[in-house]
Amino acid sequence: MSVLAAEDGEFDAVHHTADAYYLDFLPIGKVELPRIFILRSESDGYGLRVFRSTKNALQSNEFAAKFETDTTIYVTEDSLHTLISEGKHLDAKLIPINDQSAIILDLSMTKHLVFALLASGILLAIFVQLANRYKRGIGRTSAPRGLVQNLFETLVIFVRDDIAVPNLGKQHYQRFLPYLLTAFFFILTCNLLGLVPFGATATSNLNITAVLAAFTFVLTQTNGSKDHWRHVFWPPGMPVLVKILLIPTEIMGLFTKPIALAIRLFANLTAGHLVILSLIGMIFTFTNLFGEAVGYGVVPISLGFTLFVMCLEVLIAFIQAYIFTILSALFIGMAIAEHSHSEAH
Repeated sequence: MSVLAAEDGEFDAVHHTADAYYLDFLPIGKVELPRIFILRSESDGYGLRVFRSTKNALQSNEFAAKFETDTTIYVTEDSLHTLISEGKHLDAKLIPINDQSAIILDLSMTKHLVFALLASGILLAIFVQLANRYKRGIGRTSAPRGLVQNLFETLVIFVRDDIAVPNLGKQHYQRFLPYLLTAFFFILTCNLLGLVPFGATATSNLNITAVLAAFTFVLTQTNGSKDHWRHVFWPPGMPVLVKILLIPTEIMGLFTKPIALAIRLFANLTAGHLVILSLIGMIFTFTNLFGEAVGYGVVPISLGFTLFVMCLEVLIAFIQAYIFTILSALFIGMAIAEHSHSEAH
């Protein structure tokens, strides 16, 4: 079975871009991730249950597998064995068998979380090494050495001089530069990891992009000037009636900006991978419709377009990191800015 072909012979690009509780290394195999639940029981109260995998959770006889497209709940030993042997348990929703228990919080590891942690680990390893170099004076009292140090110093200077300073000003940029650098390199690393074979793009997960946008939102509002809040709750230079009408819009604007940040990053990264998978899926589609001969004929065209889109995705990985960072800097800069107004009478 190909990594891109579903079990029924059909291609499902959305399934391969979605989050999952396993790492997909097909045709080699799949690695299940730990399942962690906080349960509430009428008899025992709250409790933490940890399992090595979805398979172990089902074999514990504490959970059953339920599918959204099928109301069948696999509970019996025979049906559970069939479910696990066919690998269908990986995409199932786990529910407690005991009707008196309920899952309060699912803290299970997912592939997007794994690659987000991997991106963090890669950046930590790189920047700790670079920091030690700068402590020794390499890059401060002498020129940077090596490809890695020169590359990252170029990117850091780019974020500082082309994003932070123009949007935040020379007086304030140093306060927010650590966050902007963190956001830029984290998003860039996650985007590039999604292009690696067997990789997954953490930034195509709305939960992760929402957390990044939430950091921007908190920094923006907690550092907002008096003038910023004045514009929100009593816009200057306008008649009183217009001010009253604008207040709800201004309050909504506080939340729509980070929401747009999260959705923009999530949608662009998801769309790019869907295009790549759909182009590869043309091979299976034409094979199923017109036979193997036509399928082999489509291979060069499909792979050619895929290679082009892959190259485009590398560019998009940098562009999306840049867009998120510059918009964050812009929103923060607008909030901390001070203006002089004269009230209209």
